[in-house]
Amino acid sequence: MKKVIVTTLVVLGIAFVSCFGIFVSDNVKALFGMSADALAGDSSVTRYSRSEMAPSPVVAAAPLEEQAMKEAAPKADFKKSALGVMGSGKGGGGFGIGGIGTRGRGAGVSSAFGGAPADEAEESGRFDDAPAPATRAWFPETFLFEPLVVTDAQGRANVPVKVPDRLTTWRVLALAHSREGSQAGTVASFLGTLPTYVEPVTPPFLYAGDVVKLPVQVVNTTERDVNAGLTMSATGATLSSAGGTVKVPAGGSALQYVTLTTTRPGEATFKTVLEGTDAAEKRIELKPMGRREVLTKAGTLAAPRTFTLTGPANPLPGTEALRVRVYPGALGLVRNELSAAPGRGGVAEDAYLLQLLGQAPGLLRSLGATPDSPTIRDLSILATQRVMQHSRAPTVDAATLLTEAAFAHPENPVLQRLGERLALQVSMAQRADGTCQGANGWTLQRLLVTTAECVRATQAANQNPASIQRATAVKLKASGAFERNLARVADGYTAAAILASGALAGGGVDGYRKLVLDGITDAPDGGKFLRVDSGVVRSDGVTPSPYEATALAILALDGVKDAPIADLGSYLLSGYSPYVGWGDGRANLVALRAAVKLFKDPVPAGVKITIERDGKAMASGSFDANALQDVLTLDADADGSAGAHDWTIRAEPAVPGLGYSLQLVSYAPWTDEPGGGLELKTELPKLIKVGLPADVKLTAAAPGGIALKVAFALPAGVQADSTALTRLVSNGVITRFETEDGLITLHVPPQANGASWQTNVTVIATLGGTLHSGASLLGTEGFPTREKAFAPVTWKID
Repeated sequence: MKKVIVTTLVVLGIAFVSCFGIFVSDNVKALFGMSADALAGDSSVTRYSRSEMAPSPVVAAAPLEEQAMKEAAPKADFKKSALGVMGSGKGGGGFGIGGIGTRGRGAGVSSAFGGAPADEAEESGRFDDAPAPATRAWFPETFLFEPLVVTDAQGRANVPVKVPDRLTTWRVLALAHSREGSQAGTVASFLGTLPTYVEPVTPPFLYAGDVVKLPVQVVNTTERDVNAGLTMSATGATLSSAGGTVKVPAGGSALQYVTLTTTRPGEATFKTVLEGTDAAEKRIELKPMGRREVLTKAGTLAAPRTFTLTGPANPLPGTEALRVRVYPGALGLVRNELSAAPGRGGVAEDAYLLQLLGQAPGLLRSLGATPDSPTIRDLSILATQRVMQHSRAPTVDAATLLTEAAFAHPENPVLQRLGERLALQVSMAQRADGTCQGANGWTLQRLLVTTAECVRATQAANQNPASIQRATAVKLKASGAFERNLARVADGYTAAAILASGALAGGGVDGYRKLVLDGITDAPDGGKFLRVDSGVVRSDGVTPSPYEATALAILALDGVKDAPIADLGSYLLSGYSPYVGWGDGRANLVALRAAVKLFKDPVPAGVKITIERDGKAMASGSFDANALQDVLTLDADADGSAGAHDWTIRAEPAVPGLGYSLQLVSYAPWTDEPGGGLELKTELPKLIKVGLPADVKLTAAAPGGIALKVAFALPAGVQADSTALTRLVSNGVITRFETEDGLITLHVPPQANGASWQTNVTVIATLGGTLHSGASLLGTEGFPTREKAFAPVTWKID
């Protein structure tokens, strides 16, 4: 339903308004206690540790534009008075929706939801002649967050909202301040209810194969007994019963149970209809069992691409899925990186993020897009905070990474001063022979690559005559070192790094260019890449990936006639992942520069993308003329992809500026992997009952002296006992913990050599049935790659 919240504040000026639910349902909480929030879909994360935790940011979730809700919730308009006036209509008492702003009977909420007026139904206690009720299907915890509301001269403001379908008491908080600095605030609440309603209690997720007993509560707030039909149905799962007649006493409730059985992953809907008065539909995510297997492929669509992918031999039914993302040239990559890069971390990663954000407005405009300035500004603040932490006492290597990123924000005087300081530090690390940095044990190859990076960093400092003079001196001395050592360089990667630095203008260019061209090798899919020879490393001593080397080759050969730039670009895109880019921050710094240089031309409208498996079309889509700036995502079921199959993806017409990333995802039957030095054992109690605490015994074995992280997976409806976990922290068994739907993460202090870690974790089951957990993980703190997954556990709950 639509409502206008009217705020009246003594202070005239600007207001903040937030609206969130106080209770999921009084009756449901009374029945299920602390579990009601989780069953209603609360996926908030609770954290506790010995040290004080930082406050969580305020997050607004108000999907008011969703078409489903436009159809599900009829519109109403309430403008007669301010919030906070108690309604006394038949909306269930309290601050009733039907009685906001006026004392008296009120409109009655049942009419707003499409049900019959309460008086007509009360005469007989039945609803045989009532029209079918509208279905409630939108159940957010918070539905309004307005950080900036300007009031009129009387200090009033109207805020149109759509009230969710959740039957609960909603709390409205309004804070205001005037231009003179005066402040005021108010808190009000209103109740969303119906005279008679049905409340199915469902978990936010289940696993395929779960058999769960779901409670369905029917509540009667009227003064007469109700005798009505209760109908239950499900899609994506099966039910043990379709319902029947339910009798509910006046002012009371009745509880029904139904068993829901799931077989395939996807989504299930559970719908309950109380004859003539209410209908509620809940959606449940059905997660797949087994081990996740992902096959990837990427490249450009300058021509049809055909390749072979070999899927797992025995995928679980219904788990094979195909996702293809087609990026409209450099624009799609830039937009995706702006979304993904903030989630990464590290010196190089944060330098990459800051540089990306500095260049993003210009890149987006040049590619025909409009930058989202507020979002870019907010992310720039985040990236600046991270970079300032890295810059307190940086090494020369870190300063080299951060210098160019700092100068990418000319409007920020703090970053400009930081860039000057870092550039000076880098220039002072240059030796008299022109090389930069270096240490005992370094090879000449690593020293020259590091020198090339120093040159590029100092060239970014060109804001004043002194910095320009300094950068020129660094470049001249480095060019001498590169020319003198040409005969001693034998690999294409080092040659590409030297050419990409821009230090060489004449002598040695042809020789280094020949090394790059000689190192280019054919890839199996028709692309080309720059080979990385044995023993070749980056400035940080790590072997570069072929994708990073190929990106440097693209930059080094820019403008060279007959250079295989298009084929190099195809290979570069084949290594792109929407989640990690081309690897770490150093690789992404180079690769994005190359991708932007490659795919700067706009994509024509009407390009059709087709994906085939063994000659049969699996998915297709087109770039709309009005959405050429967006990434095209194609999803399809991929049942039957086990074993080797030939896949083809084509663009009609072929467009060199289109890049694609394909993922074939499936789940294979779970098998524990032996070895690895990590072991985790889960022992369930013999009897687990709904609503009663149960102790689960966890035993972990790992090398001594290393802090551990245990991600203990839970089935649907099983919650952690936070009080018991807090006691483990106090006793030193764990250092801290986090809880969320389906998972408890325990941080374990280092154990003695040869000793195992063991504890009991107290949980409370809120649903009965045969339920499965996900895979639990055991790893070492600070090393996410050093972890081992353990098979899911089956829970039988009475």
